[in-house]
Amino acid sequence: MTENESTSVHATERVRLAVYRGFARTGRAPGVDELAAITELTSDQVRSELGALHASHDLVLDPQDGDQIVMAHPFASVPLGFSVMGARTLWWGGCAWDSFALPHLLRDEPDVLVATRCPACDSPHAWVVNRAAPPQGDQVAHFLTPMSRVWDDVVHTCANQRLFCSTNCVDTWLHGTGQERGYVMDLGTLWHFASDWYTGRLDAGYRRRDPAAASTYFAEVGLRGSFWRLPQGPVS
Repeated sequence: MTENESTSVHATERVRLAVYRGFARTGRAPGVDELAAITELTSDQVRSELGALHASHDLVLDPQDGDQIVMAHPFASVPLGFSVMGARTLWWGGCAWDSFALPHLLRDEPDVLVATRCPACDSPHAWVVNRAAPPQGDQVAHFLTPMSRVWDDVVHTCANQRLFCSTNCVDTWLHGTGQERGYVMDLGTLWHFASDWYTGRLDAGYRRRDPAAASTYFAEVGLRGSFWRLPQGPVS
């Protein structure tokens, strides 16, 4: 955080920026004491601002330990099925969507290596993902939870936005888990979906899209239908 930002930006935004930039720089969530030092706030003030950011869905705190940041999309501090390797930094990808979004957000990384396993057959998969074009592959992404219910349990939602070998593996997994089919997309659609979703999130003054803007974005990348309908209020 710059000296100007540390004095001129509202406390909540200072903490948000410190969290996101810390994740971007190191691949891990900064702790309360580290955030206090960066933002020039007390530890109690940091905790209060983290609570506000959790309430506004700008990040996700551990329900058992409010000092621990679990997610700050597209970053995660816990393994949810994806690793994302840059030139010098390793991140946990919160889901298929977030993992493919990271090279678009991290402007110093020309590309990243996204790795995962098929939830159905455990086959390993890896792609070099960049900002120029979608990676090649016949794999598909399956999103289990409709957008209207994403924040009912956002960690569960993200843990079930996965990449599979094929639609056959999706069907096998659904049969084995007793889940109903969600939404399936190819790698090209996933890449386009992820490419501009988080633009500006590392900058001061970032605001998440409202439902109308998010719905427009979904439609522009080819995502339509009841699965993508949103409730009122900001989205991830």
